[in-house]
Amino acid sequence: MSAPGRGVPLAAFDLATFDLASEQDVFALRRSGQSAAVALGMERQDQVRIATALSELGRDRLGCAGLSVTFSLIAEPAPSLAVVFRWPDGTREGPDLEPASRLVHRVRVERDGGHRLIVAEHPLPPGTAPDDPAVRARVDKALRRHTPVTPADDLRAQTRDLIATLEETRAQREELRRLNEELEETNKGVLALYSELSQELEETNSGVVALHAELEETSRRLRETSEAKTRFWTNISHELRTPVNAIVALTRLLLSPGTGPLNEDQRTQLSLVDASSQTLFALVNDLLDVAKAESGQVQIESAPVDLRTLVGQLAAVLGGTRPSTDVALRTPAPSALPVVVTDEVLLTRILRNLLSNALKFTAKGEVVLEFATDDERAPSWMTFTVTDSGVGIPQDELGRVFEEFYQIRGPHQRGHRGTGLGLPYARTLAELLGGSLALSSTPGAGTRVEVRLPCRPGQEPGAGARPPGAAPAGTAAEGVSAPARPNPERDT
Repeated sequence: MSAPGRGVPLAAFDLATFDLASEQDVFALRRSGQSAAVALGMERQDQVRIATALSELGRDRLGCAGLSVTFSLIAEPAPSLAVVFRWPDGTREGPDLEPASRLVHRVRVERDGGHRLIVAEHPLPPGTAPDDPAVRARVDKALRRHTPVTPADDLRAQTRDLIATLEETRAQREELRRLNEELEETNKGVLALYSELSQELEETNSGVVALHAELEETSRRLRETSEAKTRFWTNISHELRTPVNAIVALTRLLLSPGTGPLNEDQRTQLSLVDASSQTLFALVNDLLDVAKAESGQVQIESAPVDLRTLVGQLAAVLGGTRPSTDVALRTPAPSALPVVVTDEVLLTRILRNLLSNALKFTAKGEVVLEFATDDERAPSWMTFTVTDSGVGIPQDELGRVFEEFYQIRGPHQRGHRGTGLGLPYARTLAELLGGSLALSSTPGAGTRVEVRLPCRPGQEPGAGARPPGAAPAGTAAEGVSAPARPNPERDT
């Protein structure tokens, strides 16, 4: 192993060296380069390129005294065939490298002591190892078998190479034509598929547009139906309320102590009329409340509200609706209830509906109203929690308790007639106030409803206000029996 020049790496294996002194030597160099490329397994085009490049470089340097050519195999940095032209410095400066640089991978000029070098490199085929003795022996043998030839022999060899190259070019051109035809067929298929997909997409878009228009029309009809339903509820509730009020008033008038004497049958029948009219009155009020909420007629009027007075009144009024003395209604201590700014009417309706429901479905135990705020000094959110120990709600029914007019089957319907509007109405009012209502329940263990509402701290009521925690005259506190019949009147 040796290094013929500074430009050739140390990891180079010299194969053969030839002198270049005549045209016959250049012809032999051409054939030797082609034979070496064949022995290394290079493709036909690379064989012709290497032979032609060596011929051009040899003719350019022919006439330089002491001109020689060395063939080497390079292992680093990449496996390559290197051909080094070497001659003494000062002879025929300025080699022309342009023709050869177009044919082989790399051509460069360097100095090595008192000599000039031209190094031409071309990569080896993949898998060819320069340090393989068998490879080096095969290439060396191919280089040394050539004898000097005449210009005519060289011309014939070049003609054969040219014919072979033309044949190869013609075959490549035919292959390119075939590939172009296949590409055209593929393009036609792609265009056809694109056209088909575009048409399907247009049809799909048309269907989407039509479906969107249909949905808009359906939504419009649903809005109109909902508005018509709300108008019907409002109108029919107002129309029914006047005669129902008259029936309730006349029945109570007949049952009052100041009227003429009634026998037992008459009093029983009037009591039945009174009970039925109160049920009808409650139904009319429920319908009217829901209709107002759905139509957006509920106006929020925020003002300072003394929660002690509000809760005290609810406890007094609703205490009489307990199914028996085995049920206790418990409310927060007055000292735990502040003055807040909110809508008193809507808050009263929410709590009344929740407490009424809890009392209705609790046969024994207690109904508890709890109150809490995020910050006692400056509350921004307040939470009311109503917990009962009643029959509870099955898990598969929890998703439907907020549907209007829906009533849970089973023990919830036995002896408890209602409209199914209480919970939906309470949640609607809570959302109108900017809050939320959540419900959880366990069958046989009771139900828990949490109402979370925004609020602001309010000032204490003036001197004319009712003392904190005091209930109105004629009402009952916790554990004390209230009047036998609750007042059916409601806020409207």
